[in-house]
Amino acid sequence: MRFGLFGSAQAKRPEPGAELTDSSQGFREWIDNNVEAEALGFHSTFVVEHHFTGFGQVSASLNLLTWLGARTTTLRLGTAVLVLPWHNPVLLAEQAATLDLLSGGRLDFGVGKGYRYNEFAGFAMPMDEADGRFDESMDVITKAFTLDRPWSHKGRYWQFGNVIVEPPPATRPHPAIWMGAGSERSVRQVSDRGYNLLLGQYDLMEDVIRHVAQFKRDVTAQGRAYDPMQVAVARAVHFADTPGELEAAQLRRLQGHMRINKLAEKPGDDRERFVHNEAEMRKLCDDTAIFGTTDQIIRKFEALRAGGVEYAIVNFGGSIENIRRFAKEVMPHFAGAPRLQDAAK
Repeated sequence: MRFGLFGSAQAKRPEPGAELTDSSQGFREWIDNNVEAEALGFHSTFVVEHHFTGFGQVSASLNLLTWLGARTTTLRLGTAVLVLPWHNPVLLAEQAATLDLLSGGRLDFGVGKGYRYNEFAGFAMPMDEADGRFDESMDVITKAFTLDRPWSHKGRYWQFGNVIVEPPPATRPHPAIWMGAGSERSVRQVSDRGYNLLLGQYDLMEDVIRHVAQFKRDVTAQGRAYDPMQVAVARAVHFADTPGELEAAQLRRLQGHMRINKLAEKPGDDRERFVHNEAEMRKLCDDTAIFGTTDQIIRKFEALRAGGVEYAIVNFGGSIENIRRFAKEVMPHFAGAPRLQDAAK
């Protein structure tokens, strides 16, 4: 079983009236954690893109990954995800190709449509344009990555005339493309496009297993060889050796999720993808987290592997202690060939 990292970093603003704060500290700690994670045997890191949060989430993920790429040699550098509706697709392709070239082909190009209302509002962009902008941007980016001759594009949202995009990426015909999904329809869209699949950290285990099985069926039905490393499943992990530690970790996760949902919701929004009941939200957060003792964490990953998951990207909440302990106590259990376990254990 393969493990990577997933998550974000924070560049905090100075508090009004406080002494000068080094806003780079959170980013530098994230870099140092990933450098050590590479030495500990982690395969990749995937970083999010968000804007206008007020708590300093990563907004320029390719910049951050370029800095990390210069400090590492084998760690794959992933975006989970770049939100295409907000970007000029040619400029984004140029930046991504530059990172892939300088890192020796280590870019995992994760893309998505976006879901937070406050971000679309901040960019003065209607959310109902997300699908159309995403589709057109992927058409442009694919041309930018693959065509070695001048080309033009005249679309609804973007126009480019007689351009040849430089530099070419190191990975040909283009870097591995990953796309997030969370429903039968969206999983099928990922397989139809020939992309790799990202499953989120708040997806229930039974849904993860169902989506992995569907993706495998869809890929093989299209006549392509299925590789379990084409699917990465995000999970939050925290070591909690006592009931008190577990309760505190679960409460932090709930509070963080509620804060993010508040940013994501449109005023008056009643869409089913948001849980509005706090008790239900607490249950969702607890059920999707892999929190507990070493043995409990191992059993939960065994259940995922029994369901077809071979690649997990793990959110440790920025804790280098959890990263080290996971590498020492959990990863050796999953080294070597897959050993399918009874998911009921």
